[in-house]
Amino acid sequence: MTKRLIFNAFCMNALSHVYHGYWRHPESRQVDFNDLKVWTDLARLLEEARFDGLFLADVMGVDPVYNNSRDIYIEQGIHFPSNDPSILVGALAAATEHLGLMFTSSIIQAHPVEFARRVSTLDHYTKGRVGWNIVTSANKASADLFGHDGLTRHDDRYAWAQDYVEATYRLWEGSWQEGALLKDRAGGRFADPALVHDIHHQGPRYRIRGVHSSTPSPQRTPFLVQAGSSPSGRAFAAAHAEATFIVALTPDGARRAIADIYSQLPANGRAPGDILFFQGLSFVIGSTDEEAQRKAREADDWVNFDALSAHVGRDLGVDLARLDPDQPVRELKIEGLQGFTTFVEEANPGKVVRLRDLSTAMSYNGRIIGSPETIADRLAEWRDAGIDGVNIAYQTLPGSFADFAQHVMPVLRQRGLAQTDYAPGTLREKLFPGRGALLGPGHPAAAHRVPALLPA
Repeated sequence: MTKRLIFNAFCMNALSHVYHGYWRHPESRQVDFNDLKVWTDLARLLEEARFDGLFLADVMGVDPVYNNSRDIYIEQGIHFPSNDPSILVGALAAATEHLGLMFTSSIIQAHPVEFARRVSTLDHYTKGRVGWNIVTSANKASADLFGHDGLTRHDDRYAWAQDYVEATYRLWEGSWQEGALLKDRAGGRFADPALVHDIHHQGPRYRIRGVHSSTPSPQRTPFLVQAGSSPSGRAFAAAHAEATFIVALTPDGARRAIADIYSQLPANGRAPGDILFFQGLSFVIGSTDEEAQRKAREADDWVNFDALSAHVGRDLGVDLARLDPDQPVRELKIEGLQGFTTFVEEANPGKVVRLRDLSTAMSYNGRIIGSPETIADRLAEWRDAGIDGVNIAYQTLPGSFADFAQHVMPVLRQRGLAQTDYAPGTLREKLFPGRGALLGPGHPAAAHRVPALLPA
């Protein structure tokens, strides 16, 4: 039986996300990102096309890291200004019935108690369709915004993330025992106090004692996504993620990244079937390969390549405008480069990765150009390399997704590569059929689950 792929629309509630400059295109509605109708229209389009999810990125703060200035980020709207994706998820809950709604939230921006309550609320309102993309914020501006004394070291951020998720797991899984919620009108008892427990979390950063304010939501713990590509990020994914977002540059690069994470699962009590891999890709679609290539050449007229460099340099913590583009990356010994450089090296074994290779790697190396049939062939190659799904980046909104839905999805369905309809249940049940709404017993969150029956 052919393994189908998961398809998510990869977006950000901001002016410009991946293909910077395209906001100027007359057919793109991204310039109106503050208009809720832009997003409800998109969500309905995605659901009608049977996309699995809408995956919302987020970035906090604006760093002056291109020509020692933040001007290009403001002028070109590179991830700034932006709105809170979790609030957008709440609004889209009423506009959709089946679409998964995954949003990014950094450990730096909300206390675990507030965040856990917000997620439980969203999971209730969506009937269990919420996913959390766990990030650690690798830019100094986010640290400055929240009053931290400089950016926390890379490995220390993952130690912080460990403390953060342990705190939220305790709140989601350990405070309300199964059966605590009675809703007993006749007996006049809404909940059983004996089955509602204080959680006691004492970690290196957080000290929490008390009950979770929300009742258990359909998933309790949301569907968990993680996007770190460094060794520490991959180790964190192996321990916690139900899906990890990778940006491998070739199918072979994806195969190596997946094998690396798979090798770390047994030590965490997990198996390969416990984690999904979402690969970031974009598409230029034509009725023929030749037409698609022509459209791709025309598309480049809309792209601001300085903005691409500013985006990647910001993510890597490097001012690419002030460095020699031919300099080998490994010579720089810059911490923020390690994860993304790993992806480039995995895609090109033996290649000396230079700074110029990084500027367009995220957007252009992950772009597939061709007819629907050619795109389906390429996606089958990625599937055979081990990926489970695709986070589709757009050039125009909603045009890129509408074109994919109209022209590529029918071919994918014919080949068994895309779903024909939604499975019932929560996001977790849709993406892991037959496993139930809650995290399985092998996940670290389950260790905080209060047994159904406590000792007398």
